Amino acid sequence: MGRIGAVSCSSSAWCRPPKQQQSLPVRGRGGGELFGGALGSPRCRQTKPIHTHTVGRTRAGAGAGAGAGAGSRGSSSSSWLPLPLPLPLSQRVGVGAGTRPVLSSAQHDEFCEFSQRTSPDEVRKEIHRCYALVQKLGRGVIYLGSSRVKTDHPQYLQALELAREAAKMLDCTTWTGAGPGFMDAAIRGAIEAKKPVGGFKIAREAGEWTSSNFHSYLPPDTYLTCRFFSARKHGLVDAAVRNDPTDKTAVVAFPGGIGTLDEVFEILALIQLERIGSKLPVPFLLVNYDSYYSKLIDFMDECEKWGAVAEGEVASLWKVCSGNVEALEYLAEFYDLPTSKINYDPMDGVQKV
Repeated sequence: MGRIGAVSCSSSAWCRPPKQQQSLPVRGRGGGELFGGALGSPRCRQTKPIHTHTVGRTRAGAGAGAGAGAGSRGSSSSSWLPLPLPLPLSQRVGVGAGTRPVLSSAQHDEFCEFSQRTSPDEVRKEIHRCYALVQKLGRGVIYLGSSRVKTDHPQYLQALELAREAAKMLDCTTWTGAGPGFMDAAIRGAIEAKKPVGGFKIAREAGEWTSSNFHSYLPPDTYLTCRFFSARKHGLVDAAVRNDPTDKTAVVAFPGGIGTLDEVFEILALIQLERIGSKLPVPFLLVNYDSYYSKLIDFMDECEKWGAVAEGEVASLWKVCSGNVEALEYLAEFYDLPTSKINYDPMDGVQKV
């Protein structure tokens, strides 16, 4: 009966190697070769044929010989045994000088699958491109919000006006996801203010039926179309980080759905954990047009009652603003700017003469 570890064989018929089963060579304790682990990944190309599983001693003249026989227990016969499970790592790693760990079958398949993936490198390169665009255009106010709101919606005009006045007051770049809805309102407001605009576009926003890598009117050197949401978020967050006291940035969240809330709470978590604003704080404004976020605010109050968040913690992370005037006044106070810079009439949405 051949035996390795807890795997045994009591039938010579069962011990025959399965036809056309391939496996990887692994090094035995005595320096000889054991063959363990069938190739499970079609992506792992082999340029030369290899043998199936062996137990104990290899066949006479097979080349592994004394090393494998001395290093593993088993019968003196040259029986063959396909292993149904990978050997323990301790039995598959050489212990002599100059030996190196050898992957099990499952580990090898997983490694081959991962080695064929290019997304980690692509994400890294895309993040670098986002950082380069921020470096080129400068940091500023980040606008989050629904891509579904139409241009004739009253809140669309309010968002446009807020973005316009904030860009003029802070004299900074306006950053968005370069999509429709509130993002488009913020872009148009900044253009009206004649201030720079930057964006990190995703191929398809919520509610859109077609994908597009291009913005309809922004110059191509002012935005990037991101393949990965993670890279897009890196870019938006980097655009809000203050590296110098003269930097005037902010995060403004207009009404939105799942995507907006995802970005809102991710940035809030970064502020909470002092990954953003640890040295130079960044204002976060939740724009509560028509009490849109009131139930969310009530929910956060309930979280405090349950002890899920500390008392007053959420209120310290953001500023809830009911309208544009309150938002502009808060930004002016935050950056110690004179209120005379707020040249905005909320009654008609036009500049004062």
